[in-house]
Amino acid sequence: MSAGIAVSDARRSRVRLGIVLMLFVATTINYADRATISIAGPALSKDLGLNAVQMGYIFSAFAWSYVLAQIPGGWLLDRYGVKWVYAAAIFLWSAFTLVQGAVGFFTGATAVALLFALRLAVGLTEAPVFPANARITAAWFPAKERGMASAFFNSAQYFATVLFTPLMAWVVHHFGWHHVFTMMGALGIAFALLWTQVMHSPKDHPGINEAERDYIEKGGALLDMDGQGSAKQSNVGRTLKQLLANRMLLGIYVGQYCITTLTYFFLTWFPVYLVKERGLSILQAGFAAVLPALCGFVGGILGGVISDMLLRRGYSLTAARKIPIVGGMLLSMSIIGCNYVQADALVVGLMALAFFGKGIGALGWAVVSDTSPRESGGLSGGLFNTFGNTAGITTPIAIGYIVQTTGSFNGALVFVGLNALVACFCYLVVVGEIRRVELR
Repeated sequence: MSAGIAVSDARRSRVRLGIVLMLFVATTINYADRATISIAGPALSKDLGLNAVQMGYIFSAFAWSYVLAQIPGGWLLDRYGVKWVYAAAIFLWSAFTLVQGAVGFFTGATAVALLFALRLAVGLTEAPVFPANARITAAWFPAKERGMASAFFNSAQYFATVLFTPLMAWVVHHFGWHHVFTMMGALGIAFALLWTQVMHSPKDHPGINEAERDYIEKGGALLDMDGQGSAKQSNVGRTLKQLLANRMLLGIYVGQYCITTLTYFFLTWFPVYLVKERGLSILQAGFAAVLPALCGFVGGILGGVISDMLLRRGYSLTAARKIPIVGGMLLSMSIIGCNYVQADALVVGLMALAFFGKGIGALGWAVVSDTSPRESGGLSGGLFNTFGNTAGITTPIAIGYIVQTTGSFNGALVFVGLNALVACFCYLVVVGEIRRVELR
């Protein structure tokens, strides 16, 4: 019997690994485009004469439209299919990113209004991406591999910083802040074209063989990225009410809001913190951000490994997901320690530890793949991301007011750390058993 299994494994294709690599690259570009504004921020604010509160609103512009478009974006995925909605999203957000480079030709209120509007457009068009990632993961991966697959594409948010932050800082230093936007926009447009050629469902991918298809189906994969089609006729309002009435899902949603607070601190205010609070140049800040981002990336991969390992060793799905999430969030509270050290190296080290923990705990999208109703995966993922990315609105603005009022980032770091503690409470007290929701 064991010899037969070995032969079957040897013949099984590995197309799903290429699929998750595409998700990783798409998410890397996605987060790099979000972070362009933080790298350009110090030079941009100087050129346009913006204060901390104004910069907070500029930083939050992306999230306003991103949040408002989550549920419509999830509905689009369920209605028109993952592949082409995702491709259109990549192309459009990249085009809007590219156009932001033209803001450098304007001045005063016109430049501020144009930049704000373009950041709104980027947020609007990025909305379907993470619900689509969860849908693709649920279609392509068995449950015992889903944690690792979700952690891998989610860790791209840190890899984007490792890869692009030094490059973008170098571009700002040598060529000016507006060239960051044109560079990243062109890259995304090229990737959108590649996506249309590579992405398919397991049921119709030309490279998958029967052995791999059987393996993922027996392991709980849905096989069809576009679900079972019933969402096209379902009552969206009724579905949303059922999702919001579910205590488990509500705990997951609020927990994701708290976890995402850490993400948006890093995407928006972290480089400004290094420049204004710690006295680094923008070029130094770009390189200093690499270590925390690299630790977040490693933590993100490790969180998926731990979760899937626990599942294979007989732990329940609930325990396998909650242990890394809660442990990682407790570790991420080390960010508060930056208030009590002076050496820049210690600050970067504590930030690295905090984002290592945040990476370990960033399994929310694996939980979405585990819990979303089969017929409304896009809508469920959109609702999850609505809650999570509301932090993209509140975090930059709240930190802007804290810094403006106190003249320091100390309160801002406490604010971020306390959100991690609330995330632990949600998963330990509110969520309960993690299981797939059945709509009535």
